[in-house]
Amino acid sequence: MHVSAMHIPDGFINAPVSAIAGVIAAVGIVICLRGARKQLDEKTAPMAGLVAVFVFAMQMINFPVAAGTSGHLLGGALAAILVGPYAGALAVSVVILVQGLLFADGGLSAIGLNIINMGLVTAVVGWFVFRLVVKMAGNSRPAVLTAAFLAGLVSVPVSALAFVLEYAIGGTGTVPVGTVTFAMVGVHILIGIGEGIITALTVGAVYLTRPDLVYGMHDRLPKPTVLTVNPVGKGAAA
Repeated sequence: MHVSAMHIPDGFINAPVSAIAGVIAAVGIVICLRGARKQLDEKTAPMAGLVAVFVFAMQMINFPVAAGTSGHLLGGALAAILVGPYAGALAVSVVILVQGLLFADGGLSAIGLNIINMGLVTAVVGWFVFRLVVKMAGNSRPAVLTAAFLAGLVSVPVSALAFVLEYAIGGTGTVPVGTVTFAMVGVHILIGIGEGIITALTVGAVYLTRPDLVYGMHDRLPKPTVLTVNPVGKGAAA
């Protein structure tokens, strides 16, 4: 049995709640599209595409968590750190749409739910955790690695709690909400550890070689020195 808040199937959450989630997801995507226009430039736009491909590939790989359970990268925190919360949420949302439409990974009626849980929630939570930690810990590579790890770790159980809320409102199962909460949060803390490790290793590798490509640090890095040369024959004296 695979226990996860990822890829909710059709019929697991009732139609009214799924429909409302679809509207919320659509509004969230529109907001992200507008925000991404301010974040994306000639450097971050290609990076967003690479992040989407990376998340898509990593979501195909499941790792064992506990007896009868497994997990895979959600990628929202990673995407938000590398390309910003708006573009990051969009990148993961595109992955979820492709998986749902082409690979039947998650129900079509539950696409809105999956986008909220795996795309919007993880990106927003991951972004705020990362920014909070680097604000307190500084710009050193160990601080960035720690911030990335915590962002990935925290984003996963919060995503699971979003699922629990959806289940509490419109779940069609008979399992008590308390039991679902205990199972989901417990398992997803373990999955979150794996998410945090992957996020930290990936962000750390990028930060080591090209720190300017880590959007989460874009306003915390030293500004490049611009050298100006006076034209020949013109002095600086007034």
